[in-house]
Amino acid sequence: MSHHTTRGFTLIELVIAMAIVGILAAIAYPAYTSQMQKNRRAECESALMQLASAMESDFSRNGNQYRNILTLAPPRFPNTCPIDGSGGPVYDLSITNLTASTYTLMAAPRSATSQASDPCGNLTLTNLLQKGQSSGTIDQCWR
Repeated sequence: MSHHTTRGFTLIELVIAMAIVGILAAIAYPAYTSQMQKNRRAECESALMQLASAMESDFSRNGNQYRNILTLAPPRFPNTCPIDGSGGPVYDLSITNLTASTYTLMAAPRSATSQASDPCGNLTLTNLLQKGQSSGTIDQCWR
């Protein structure tokens, strides 16, 4: 008499393992993308603060008047975020409500990136360092 022992997985065991992997992926991927959005948003918040600093420096050098340093030739600051260019741009930076004595900086998520679904939308920062966003709350959107 010969005994054959088959080693391996049954189809049921394989289906159960695949179901477990699928459930874990369904939970982990949204959490991962949300965390990546938060990281990119925080990086852009830092860029807005750096842009505000550059605006104040230019204000002092330019006879106490604000001007759009993003459109000067040559530009004095990058107009996309992240400002170091790593990973490709995910926000467009702009200066709105610009007068000689006030400005609002805005970071708008690019539509063709994963940041477009960011629940905070556009981030804003005024010359008085008042933070804002087009949706969500300050506590959710600014670190």
